[in-house]
Amino acid sequence: MKRILIIGIGAGNPDYMTVQAINALNQADVFFVMDKGVVKEKLVALRKEIIERFVTHQRYRIVEAKSPERRRDEGDYTSAVDELNRDKQRIFEGLIAGELREGECGAFLVWGDPSLYDSTIRIIEAIANSGQHRFDYEVIPGITSVQALTARHRVPLNLIGRSVEITNGRGLAEGFPENVDSVVVMLDAKNTYRQLIDEDLDIYWGAYVGTPDEILISGKLRDVADEIERVRAEARRTHGWIMDTYLLRRPE
Repeated sequence: MKRILIIGIGAGNPDYMTVQAINALNQADVFFVMDKGVVKEKLVALRKEIIERFVTHQRYRIVEAKSPERRRDEGDYTSAVDELNRDKQRIFEGLIAGELREGECGAFLVWGDPSLYDSTIRIIEAIANSGQHRFDYEVIPGITSVQALTARHRVPLNLIGRSVEITNGRGLAEGFPENVDSVVVMLDAKNTYRQLIDEDLDIYWGAYVGTPDEILISGKLRDVADEIERVRAEARRTHGWIMDTYLLRRPE
């Protein structure tokens, strides 16, 4: 039977690779790498660097496939993501059927951890449940951008005895949750933190965390919001894309 490994490779730094993830890499015969275009070629380069650095055998092969893009109009976000995942599923099915031989092991290398704001598990599960392809699969966790962010800022994720919420920009736009003191925001394309600038909040912001391009800014939200917006815009112009995460926290 074919095997699929969904491997969390950590958030940007090859040193974030766990022993479990390295052992999983060395089980793979085929690495499936999704190409997201020229502006994000560093993401492909990092995956290849990790393979070359940690895989000790020479029998593996790398298969690249062009990743579809999410529709960016003002329509329903959930529908756009569902459409994107269906497109990815068709590509994954083709890779599993055409590039992975019976008895071989294929691996998808997922930025951060496969369980957090990533759809690879859902897609592989849907393919398995369809019954059209026979394979077993396993998920290997990785260091998330949330963990990397708090480590680089040298702060704990939660206050003692208090809860944490992880959301996206759309979720934060509804306001700071009343029942938590710490909110992690991912996938915020519109600088939503500015809507809370009048509240007494601390922010720990990071872009490209764990990579050589890493940028870190922290302080009172009202004091550093303008700087974050300016630096973020400059980074996006320089690199052509932005990958940032931030922690908002009420003072103890």
